[in-house]
Amino acid sequence: MPATALRRKQRPDQPRTLSAAPDPQTSRASYKVTGIRVLRSEWAKFWTLRSTWITLAVAVVLLVLFGAIASYTYSPDAIASDGPPGPGSGGDSDAVSLALTGVTFASLAIGVLGVLLAAGEYSTGMIRSSLAAVPRRLPVLWSKAAVIGPIALVLTTLGALAAFQLGTPGLDGEKISLALSDDGVLRSLAGAGLYLGLVAIFGVALGILLRSSAGAIAALVGVLLILPGLASLLPDSWYDTLSPYFPSNAGSAIYALHESSDALSPGAGLAVFAGWVALTLIGAAYRLRKTDA
Repeated sequence: MPATALRRKQRPDQPRTLSAAPDPQTSRASYKVTGIRVLRSEWAKFWTLRSTWITLAVAVVLLVLFGAIASYTYSPDAIASDGPPGPGSGGDSDAVSLALTGVTFASLAIGVLGVLLAAGEYSTGMIRSSLAAVPRRLPVLWSKAAVIGPIALVLTTLGALAAFQLGTPGLDGEKISLALSDDGVLRSLAGAGLYLGLVAIFGVALGILLRSSAGAIAALVGVLLILPGLASLLPDSWYDTLSPYFPSNAGSAIYALHESSDALSPGAGLAVFAGWVALTLIGAAYRLRKTDA
């Protein structure tokens, strides 16, 4: 059929069907990677892991259980002979140091959770998908820290408050008994939560830096528990100078009710421990940005 006949058959008022190409600008805008979206992704990954629920529950239970047991089994005679219990007491035993006896155990659980949140992706290979979705990489690290830090802070602060309140009846009539309204009590309990929140971020940084769950957990235990013991082998003058600046010792100063002569103040302890966490985060960010997954 001639081309002129085809043109005559087409009605002039009939619209032509054209396949519109997708606008690249609109497509890019719809799938743009933003900080909020990365944060939502990490939030979803955090709560869908079974280990998250288990580890958080273990941390809070240890914090409450050990604090309550220490308060109900308190004996002035035993304390006088064996020394003050509880981390960061820094002097005579008090109701707060007893309530926070479980902080050391809770810090291990919270730190391990941070490690698993970060290094676990390297074990499963999911980190490749995460970095493919977020090519700039660093928002993944910041989002992991921003998710776990506040959650650990809130839950462990509530746990510290519960441990103190549960232990108060066990110290009824004792000289060391305290109330929430007493000077420094709330500050110490909140300081314990702040310390544990920073430990969680510290675990994330170690997980990204070392990229191995076992290695990062070993490093966490070594820094928080073993390093102060090994440092005691140093000459006394060196140990007295360096000991307050070890991560666990600086952290324990944050929630100590009474400042000890050989320990940092709560504010200085917070600054030192936050500095350790920041240095580890910087190292993790450098390795995440410069090396392949």
